[in-house]
Amino acid sequence: MVASTAQRSARATYQDVLDAPAHLVAEIINGTLHTHPRPAAPHALASTALGGDLLNPFQFGRGGPGGWWILFEPELHLGEEVLVPDLAGWHRERMPDYPDTAYFTLAPDWVCEVLSPTTRKLDLHEKRPLYALAGVGHLWLVDPTDRTLEAFELREGEWVLIATAKDDEPVSIRPFDAITFSLGDLWP
Repeated sequence: MVASTAQRSARATYQDVLDAPAHLVAEIINGTLHTHPRPAAPHALASTALGGDLLNPFQFGRGGPGGWWILFEPELHLGEEVLVPDLAGWHRERMPDYPDTAYFTLAPDWVCEVLSPTTRKLDLHEKRPLYALAGVGHLWLVDPTDRTLEAFELREGEWVLIATAKDDEPVSIRPFDAITFSLGDLWP
């Protein structure tokens, strides 16, 4: 369950994030501090496997076009929101220099949220609209329980479903359609 630790009328601040226990992920969403534990094993495997499938071809240019920064759990400061997606990626043409900061203020070009029982509602109903407002171009939602991937593209400020995959289907979906990988890589 997502725990809201800011049960007061004042809006949460970055100091609240810094003061959160180190073993929790802390985010500020719509002025409220939300904390939750690190991901469970199926969530961690899906995130790690997906990142592994994307890093070589897109970050390093091995077997793919390169030109991206792909990160696990980056801290994003998008206006007053502090969000921590499971994975995020930036085109290097938009972010040519890798920042030397603890967080990123430039919205990513792609975000992936791995859904889990503790974060599902937050990811779907709170964070997804904030990614659209920030201008994130692509959003992938991975569900280890249902063994699915849903891919969305931002069009005129709205998320449009562009592809779905399940079980061990091949995946070649924008913005990473230069390669194909098996969705089965993400499941035990």
